[in-house]
Amino acid sequence: MENYQKSKTVEKPSPLPFTNLPSDIIEMKVKDGSKIRNLMGYAIGKMESEAVRQVLFSGAGKAISKTITCVEIMKRRLQSLHQITKVFFRQTEEIWEPIVPEAGLDSLTVKRNVPAICVLLSKDPLDTQEPGYQAPGSFDAFWLETLKSSESQGQAKRKQGGGRGAAQARKLPRSGRREDSYKKP
Repeated sequence: MENYQKSKTVEKPSPLPFTNLPSDIIEMKVKDGSKIRNLMGYAIGKMESEAVRQVLFSGAGKAISKTITCVEIMKRRLQSLHQITKVFFRQTEEIWEPIVPEAGLDSLTVKRNVPAICVLLSKDPLDTQEPGYQAPGSFDAFWLETLKSSESQGQAKRKQGGGRGAAQARKLPRSGRREDSYKKP
């Protein structure tokens, strides 16, 4: 590949994984170089108005994590949003041209399947049977339950007497501590 340079990348159009979306839906296409501040300023401004009921965030490749970040910020700012998440692949084509055209090399076309994500956020209830559905507030309930279970496990360990603290205190008698050896006579 040292004899080639990438001339262009073409993203093949793929249909959205959601059906029956309104024609006036706000679609936020998150790219790798997008600024979260700009995306969220626009999306939150639109969703705070009563006219807009749904917003769709989509991103592919390196932009997936940024897409998820935007969705989580939106859910924190605007409570009671219903969510459906779909994960799929988008096909992209990279066209590589030879650096030295006189060398007799042909141009190359590389097809890649890039992971992509689409997240639909809605003020109105969505189909709860749809795969990838999250109810409003389900995130907080999950973490509260996880926190309670980890606290109860921690209490059980303390009752057993395990851990470092108890063993450390028994190892050195009071006169054998380090501070005592550094004191001047």
